[in-house]
Amino acid sequence: MQESLKLKSSPLSENWWESAVFYQIYPRSFKDSNNDGIGDLAGVIEKLDHLNDGKGGGLGIDAIWFSPFFPSPQADFGYDVSDYCNIDSDYGTLEDFDQLVEESHRRGIKIVLDLVLNHSSDQHKWFQESRKNSTNSKADWYVWADPKPDGSPPNNWLAVFGGAAWTFEPQRGQYYLHNFLPEQPDLNWYNPEVREALADVVRFWMKRGADGFRLDTANYYAYDRQLRDNPKRPGNSELMEDGQEANPLSQYITKYSKDRPENLEFIHFLRKIFNENGAVSIGEIGSAEGLESTLKLGTDYVKKGKGLHLAYTFSMLNKNMNA
Repeated sequence: MQESLKLKSSPLSENWWESAVFYQIYPRSFKDSNNDGIGDLAGVIEKLDHLNDGKGGGLGIDAIWFSPFFPSPQADFGYDVSDYCNIDSDYGTLEDFDQLVEESHRRGIKIVLDLVLNHSSDQHKWFQESRKNSTNSKADWYVWADPKPDGSPPNNWLAVFGGAAWTFEPQRGQYYLHNFLPEQPDLNWYNPEVREALADVVRFWMKRGADGFRLDTANYYAYDRQLRDNPKRPGNSELMEDGQEANPLSQYITKYSKDRPENLEFIHFLRKIFNENGAVSIGEIGSAEGLESTLKLGTDYVKKGKGLHLAYTFSMLNKNMNA
């Protein structure tokens, strides 16, 4: 490869992640090692030298960010996790992951995993237990609420992917919250048992050699516990002017369904877990009320020592910015 085509990171930074070149891999489509039509971890291992051979060759990347490879019904391309501490059989085994870590580290490549801690799959054993009734051991592990007197959802919250953010569960006689798909019920971060269970997930992967974690929808963990309606957005707002009127969610100011002050406390809780092993944390922060407030929100999430190490927002991709 020509020298000019190699990616190079700066050696000036004290922390490796401040100047690292991250390379995202979606395992399903990256490299198929066994001709079953699905990419896998063994395929990634085969191509590590292409990314960085540890001797100055390859693309010269510093870290791989893996999209979710955990067991999943695939309602949302793996972002609906049914087992946080295993590898989906389509992609390999935990032993394959261990080999991947060993081979990557030998080449100087860090491993960053995509963790979906806002919600699980509705097929996760936690939710399967929680949905049965309001008295089981996992009854408060998800966000449940009674119907209104007319049987409708408890408030006007809408899901990012369309429709109400609530789905009725007949077994339990209540609605459960899902800010995304109905197959992705939101975990109840206000429950300390849930927080500790998720902390154990982080520890599990750090023990197996993960160097960091990208946190999906990191500003959705907390919600308004009074379940107040989100207010309607003024018709001339910046968010609607960006051509997002097609999604009914953009017609509301989502002040009660996400970006709650307590969310920063939950992030601080996670930061302390990451610090146990020096893992880096990268948070996806969903759009707030316009670009300026989105950027301010992002800075709130990276307060030194308490927040994430890094944060980003997709909202910058569809903003017109001039120097």
